[in-house]
Amino acid sequence: MRTMHGSSPAAWTAVVICLIGFTVGGVALLLGPNWVLFWVGVALTLGSAVVAKVMSAAGMGAKAH
Repeated sequence: MRTMHGSSPAAWTAVVICLIGFTVGGVALLLGPNWVLFWVGVALTLGSAVVAKVMSAAGMGAKAH
């Protein structure tokens, strides 16, 4: 099976975590703003890159051609 760039479990997991982080941050801004919840969203968004790197190093990233 040929894996295209970004089409891997690591990439999909990072995208889902990033979307959750953006959603949490956006909802936090609508709720007041709730700064603690906003920064939780920022941490989730930034943490998605770390998760992707770790998963990629564990062999779940896109394969080199």
